[in-house]
Amino acid sequence: MNRLLVLTEDNDDYGKLLKERRLPDIEIVTTSDECHVRESIRCSNIILGAPDMVAKILDQAKYLQWVQSTFAGVEVLCGENLRRDYVLTGVKDIFGPLMSQYVFGYILSLERHLVETRQNQKNRVWIHIPFRSLAGLTLGICGLGSIGKHVAQTASHFGMRVVACKKTPEEFPYIERVYTGSSFEEFLRILDYLVLVLPHTVETTGLINSETLKQMKTSAVLINIGRGNVIVEPDLVRALKDRAIRAAVLDVFREEPLDADSALWALPNAFITPHNSAVSFPPDIVQIFYDNYQRFLEKRTLQYVIDFKKGY
Repeated sequence: MNRLLVLTEDNDDYGKLLKERRLPDIEIVTTSDECHVRESIRCSNIILGAPDMVAKILDQAKYLQWVQSTFAGVEVLCGENLRRDYVLTGVKDIFGPLMSQYVFGYILSLERHLVETRQNQKNRVWIHIPFRSLAGLTLGICGLGSIGKHVAQTASHFGMRVVACKKTPEEFPYIERVYTGSSFEEFLRILDYLVLVLPHTVETTGLINSETLKQMKTSAVLINIGRGNVIVEPDLVRALKDRAIRAAVLDVFREEPLDADSALWALPNAFITPHNSAVSFPPDIVQIFYDNYQRFLEKRTLQYVIDFKKGY
């Protein structure tokens, strides 16, 4: 008999959905009581949970075999000082549509000047603000996982030219050209929009800094929906103040929540959201867990296994 401990902010929802699935050979524990969690973790071999919550009790899970994350970001479980004697699986193929909606919500707002138009309405002013079509604009993507690929597909529907940058050359649908790391600056110089969907790794830390920002067009917009470590925030603040780039749409930050004293809050060309470009809806996560649990019972390789060294 397997024992599953659920550790999320939505335990009741997860518990109900899991029980509806009638999973075989499993006892499901959804308690939020701290004492009960400590007691349950000692005899649980499977955890379904938010990475930050799992990290706090990881060392207490004596019989742990598998952790299914409810989030895409699992770097908190990949630290070198943490145990790695279990299988960690992530979440893929469900956030692409949500994050594409976020990205293009802002692109359309910026190109159609929706904020300014709304202000004109409040002022009862009839003004035509010139705009441009998305067709023909160049959108660059860093991070070609399932999310980045979905953003590329959505961009193609608007007639945008889509390029990407990754470590090694590779062909992808909807992407005109893939630049390699050695041609990163060349990649940056041609973009109207740069979308960052990168994981938190040593290689990605500080990728966007004063030097790389100088390579971008002054009319370019940076959109970060990946991880906050990718951007050197003081350098970005300076670039936005100096209008070295047009704007930045930021859903993730090095430290979250973003400090109230951060200069980013007051910049008119910075658009800040509280890490909610996509959220984990319990039905979607339970479907992933259900499919993986079948594999677990059959002793097959699980889907979306995380490489602890890479962090994704």
